[in-house]
Amino acid sequence: MGCDGGTIPKRHELVKGPKKVEKVDKDAELVAQWNYCTLSQEILRRPIVACELGRLYNKDAVIEFLLDKSAEKALGKAASHIKSIKNVTELRLSDNPAWEGDKGNTKGDKHDDLQRARFICPVVGLEMNGRHRFCFLRCCGCVFSERALKEIKAEVCHTCGAAFQEDDVIVLNGTKEDVEVLKTRMEERRLRAKLEKKTKKPKAAESISKSDVVEEAPGPSKVKAGKPEETSLDSREKKTSSAPRSAATNESSSGKAKKPPCGAMKRSIAESEESEAYKSLFTTHSSAKRSKEESAHWVTHTSYCF
Repeated sequence: MGCDGGTIPKRHELVKGPKKVEKVDKDAELVAQWNYCTLSQEILRRPIVACELGRLYNKDAVIEFLLDKSAEKALGKAASHIKSIKNVTELRLSDNPAWEGDKGNTKGDKHDDLQRARFICPVVGLEMNGRHRFCFLRCCGCVFSERALKEIKAEVCHTCGAAFQEDDVIVLNGTKEDVEVLKTRMEERRLRAKLEKKTKKPKAAESISKSDVVEEAPGPSKVKAGKPEETSLDSREKKTSSAPRSAATNESSSGKAKKPPCGAMKRSIAESEESEAYKSLFTTHSSAKRSKEESAHWVTHTSYCF
């Protein structure tokens, strides 16, 4: 043990008693909750989002967390309940006009007032520094103090006018009891959404089957439902086959089967109602015909004869 030089140890140096519980500074805890991202531990910057448990995040950090598929992702217990970007709500925050930030801190010797917050309640004017309870609405993302919602009771948002229910009100950075209540609400909400999806699927299948039955039911003909191209081709073939049959029945009814004259089928272009420019393209037109004087024999015709 030593004790050289006449040193006399005291009792608390030799006997080790129970360790004292370290107390967390409340001011430091509030600053960490309201000014820093829960996931990345960086300063909150817009766009700021909040989860269904009332924790604040940077939207960029949440997107990176969802896209990350490495093994280190399991360490992010603070965001383990966030499965998609739909589980968070982007907040509409009101700026505090009295907050200067780092504007006057050019030399680095300015005192930082931890009680001064960046955002305030738009209704009452309380600063969002953790001293007062704040909450947001899931339907629109507007942030208010709890005092404003209690004093001005309404079923409509005070800023945007969106209707909300009690289930849509979520406390920001609440106590353990508040987090437990919000967790039960979140689980119930997700179960409800799953049940609604399951009920929608059989309804959609039934509507499709009913539409098929309605299409097959009317009409005496038993035609199989196929592709639209095949059905159109079949209809054309039926029309062409029905035309000669109808002609044959008409001839048999008259009793005199006469062949149509040859000139009736071949119609000359000269008798047609086309324009003269179109008729001049053919040899039967008058402009294409030559007299005997103009036409010469192919043997005796030379350029010296004219």
